[in-house]
Amino acid sequence: MRTQLRYALIIFIILPPLLLNGCAGLGKRLEPPRITLANIQVQELKVFESIFQVEIRIFNTNDMPFEIKGIDCDLELNDRKFASGVANTKIKIPAFGTTTVPLVLYSSVLDVLKSLQGFKQKEDLKYKFSGKIHIVSGFLVPGIIPFRSDGQISLEGITAENR
Repeated sequence: MRTQLRYALIIFIILPPLLLNGCAGLGKRLEPPRITLANIQVQELKVFESIFQVEIRIFNTNDMPFEIKGIDCDLELNDRKFASGVANTKIKIPAFGTTTVPLVLYSSVLDVLKSLQGFKQKEDLKYKFSGKIHIVSGFLVPGIIPFRSDGQISLEGITAENR
């Protein structure tokens, strides 16, 4: 009777955690995608809000495709909050593939003014773009992949034209 109790203890208490721990190693770990800003345009200026159309390029550096179902992100310019946005985007990115994704970002006029305060025309704008990509996931694949991208936007040679 004691032997059966010992086997039952092993089977029902000790074995399941070991099996689950072993299964965690079976799934592939997704590397965060590389993301860069491809384009940014002012879409609309209102009294209290600014709306920007942003295009990002997503590089899938994994050997397996993944499907994006949504993105939430924040954009900083010169280390100050600039704009935020979310998108209900359904895009499949092939293994070792790339695609561009349009996003709409929203900002208060106050955040825009703070970001551009003290800006000199020949100075480069530093940006930080971060957030989470929500993907269609399976049993062993995470559903959210965080990302972060830093860079500079060179404004040299850009001039305003009056018409």
